[in-house]
Amino acid sequence: MKRRSSKPVKKKSKVDGNTETMISTGSTLLDLAISGTRKHGGGIPGGILVEIFGPSGSGKTVLLCEIAGAIQRAGGDVMFRDPEARLNKQFAKLFDLDTDALDYGTPNTVPEVFKAVRDWEPGKNEINGVIADSLAALSTDMEMEKGDKMGQRRAKEFSEELRKTCRILTDRNLLLVASNQVRINLDAGPYGQKYSAPGGEAIGFYSSLRLRTKVKEKIKKEKTIAGKKVYRTIGITTEVIVFKSSVDMPFRTANVTILFDYGIDDIRANLQYIKDFTKNTVYTLGDKKLSNSMEDAISVIEEEGLEDELKAQVISLWEEIETKFDSERKTKKR
Repeated sequence: MKRRSSKPVKKKSKVDGNTETMISTGSTLLDLAISGTRKHGGGIPGGILVEIFGPSGSGKTVLLCEIAGAIQRAGGDVMFRDPEARLNKQFAKLFDLDTDALDYGTPNTVPEVFKAVRDWEPGKNEINGVIADSLAALSTDMEMEKGDKMGQRRAKEFSEELRKTCRILTDRNLLLVASNQVRINLDAGPYGQKYSAPGGEAIGFYSSLRLRTKVKEKIKKEKTIAGKKVYRTIGITTEVIVFKSSVDMPFRTANVTILFDYGIDDIRANLQYIKDFTKNTVYTLGDKKLSNSMEDAISVIEEEGLEDELKAQVISLWEEIETKFDSERKTKKR
């Protein structure tokens, strides 16, 4: 069987020479889904609002922490607003996130979050990030005083605060990434959207990038203990849909593998992607056969330090697939 080379294919002209700084999500496939045709390797640009929304337990906080760690490693500062007050140092260490360097707070209300963003001036030229986990947990002053029993004021405050804040994100090259949950939309009818995100329509309207998370499958591990097989769920595979994008083409999807004690397992997802699209019967890297076993293949990659080579092959394969969908039409006459 003819193997695909690990050398990147020639990049398309629209990404050639693009030196724009991007922040990685921790997943090669998700970076590509977000902006792979805009820049080689993809990622998230600065100066925008990103909403990551989905049901509980679908990996939203993991994605936020991976992004926060990537911003720090790129030299930027991070403001972390945690209305749910769940971030702890042990969890943050999984993502190489320096909690001592965070501007950390646990706001109660919508205005508290966005006023802090508007007042924040990190003073660095790199992309600096604001992480909010999650918008669904934010209240309003009126609600705190039991004067807004239906929660209708919150949607209005999101609209007001976002109008005042979004231009500042662009002016200061801030990356605001917020998580949000989903609710069943009882008014959808047979053809309408079956779910909605809390906080009204303003969050989706002002977001340049919306990522929808959904658990695709659970990852289980088997061990034989005292002659008996024991199973444990050690992670999940989450399907992330680029639900809206002003960054690149929307409606791309990416499978993101998350292990509970590790974070995003990019090696595992990349190996599976290559196997799926090359139709190989074993896990491979370029012309090299690694193993029939995923765990053994991961060990080879890590022991031989082949992570970058694996990532390069995935990017090359993804770009090769994308070229098959290039438009053959000439430029529209205007």
